[in-house]
Amino acid sequence: MKLDENARYLESHEWARKEGDEIVIGISDYAQQTLTDIVYVELPDIDDEIVKDEPFIVVESVKAASDVIAPMSGVVVAVNEALEDAPEVVNEDPFGDGWMIRIEPSNPDEWGDLLTPAAYKKVVEEEEAAH
Repeated sequence: MKLDENARYLESHEWARKEGDEIVIGISDYAQQTLTDIVYVELPDIDDEIVKDEPFIVVESVKAASDVIAPMSGVVVAVNEALEDAPEVVNEDPFGDGWMIRIEPSNPDEWGDLLTPAAYKKVVEEEEAAH
């Protein structure tokens, strides 16, 4: 399992990474491995508001449809339109070309609520041990 050391995580396997004043959001390497082959990503619209800990995207794989939970609140400033034609990029490069949205955070202090890479790694290890 790969981790982005510059990102922060939710226990539900989403990541957030600061890039300038914006936050880039996607799902973790562990999440894409668990979902297996992603066949569709339902992206929000630019200017949509997302709310921390609320679903904001649905990702469909050959196994199931899953909600993607917002790691932080904010306004969507960009969506990764490439995923509409090539959702498998999330499987291939979840922290790079497989990013999902960029937001302008409405509450930057929420960053402090997210898990560090080390804390997230423990969550994944506990989850794997439980299976």
